[in-house]
Order: sequence, then C-alpha cells, then structure tokens
Amino acid sequence: MLYTIAVVMLVLWLLGLITSTTMGGFIHILLVIAIVVVLLRVINR
Repeated sequence: MLYTIAVVMLVLWLLGLITSTTMGGFIHILLVIAIVVVLLRVINR
C-alpha cells in the first residue's frame, strides 16, 4: 500500500515536471513526503 502511494506520487511528480503546471510545487512537496515515509518504513524494519 505504502509503495503504491509512493509510485503514484512519483508519477504525479514526473507529470508536473513534464507539463510545468502550477501544481508542480505541491507535487514536489508530496514526493518528498512520500520518500521520507518510505525511508522511515525501511529503516524501522
């Protein structure tokens, strides 16, 4: 589940880079949050 969310955030981030929408900054913030959550989950195993 968590990895699915991270993949979705990555895809949205790439779309934001490609289309250069105004939501790009928000997508970058969500990507950073997703990466932090995944890293915390890996470290806590």
